[in-house]
Amino acid sequence: MFEEWRQVLTRERMLGIASVIIGLIIIAVSYQFVEGGQVAQFFDDKLGTLFAPPSQSTLYILGALCCFVGGWQLYKGFRSINVLLGTVGFLAVASFLIGITSGQRMNLPGLLQTTLTSATPLTLGALSGVFCERAAVINIAIEGMMLFGAFAAIAATSLSGGNHWIGMLAAMLVGGLMAALHAVLSVTYKVDQIISGTVINILAVGATRYMKLRLLSPAGLNSPGPIPTMRIPFLVDLPIVGKFFENNPTVFIMLILLVVVQFIMFYTPWGLRTRSVGEHPRAADTVGIDVIRTRYMNVIIGGLIAGVGGAYFSLGLGQFEDNMTHGQGFIALAAMIFGNWTPLGSFFSALIFGFADAVQGKMQALKVPLPPEFLQMAPYILTMIILAGVIGRAVPPAADGQPYEKQ
Repeated sequence: MFEEWRQVLTRERMLGIASVIIGLIIIAVSYQFVEGGQVAQFFDDKLGTLFAPPSQSTLYILGALCCFVGGWQLYKGFRSINVLLGTVGFLAVASFLIGITSGQRMNLPGLLQTTLTSATPLTLGALSGVFCERAAVINIAIEGMMLFGAFAAIAATSLSGGNHWIGMLAAMLVGGLMAALHAVLSVTYKVDQIISGTVINILAVGATRYMKLRLLSPAGLNSPGPIPTMRIPFLVDLPIVGKFFENNPTVFIMLILLVVVQFIMFYTPWGLRTRSVGEHPRAADTVGIDVIRTRYMNVIIGGLIAGVGGAYFSLGLGQFEDNMTHGQGFIALAAMIFGNWTPLGSFFSALIFGFADAVQGKMQALKVPLPPEFLQMAPYILTMIILAGVIGRAVPPAADGQPYEKQ
């Protein structure tokens, strides 16, 4: 009986049914909670109102489209599941934004800017993970490396008289140092890589709190001020997209690193050697690739990038707070997995998480009648949903997590 149900309810059919249900929910919610005659206004600071669709009728149309897409999936099916997921996801997000903005106004470019900003530390953490795991070293210590980097950035900025770039450099170096510790434990001494990463995370929470209470705060070194916002001339004056070019400098560093890491990983001999070590280290060794050295270098580079991610938090705020990364390193790992261990895939996944974080902030500003605790939980709930749906289907590097013994 169970086997018969499994044959009938395939993944494709389940997704079709889920799409129809989402469409019906959109229609039901718009009928029950959205008043007729209201509009959802989306505006830009320079252009004014961009569009203002009538809320209820637009939601009816979007819900009906979602039902149609789900019905088409059940009847004939899309050639690619990604087309279905992307279409339904777009319709659901558009419906959600119109629903929460009904009768109010939302700065749409501001929402997109917040999405990119929120995705910055997640992308940096995911890039760190890509470097490590493409060389077959599991790195759940990204959270700890980022937290150490956040502390080092503030300490170095204060000691240097307010030079935030020295703080950024210190964050990189300390992140790389923690990564080197992880590499020694997991690559040389073959400690279980999950245990090694967990130890570094626990160490980061305790050590940074101790140093803040005993060293940083008593010496008056915990408030050098936030890093100045960077503006790119001419581009910042463009309508809609101009907000992207007035941002925390770490955002621009992330975008540059994204392009560089994508190029290195897939278009250079270094990237080819890294991927070969991650897929089949024995074969890589036989053709002369130093597996141990490659793993060390990739883990340390990953730590340098994670340190920049940590600096985003503390230099953006202008001070260090206990456990200020708030689990972003773990969400970065989820983004890396969802992005299939690729830099660009990780970035787009991080944008999804960043969008969830940006929306919960907008919902509080619009005074949506939901408990603020629920809104703050949204990015973490999304993490669990994505991991539950992706793990088991995403394929990691074949040798990921396996120690290597040179013969």
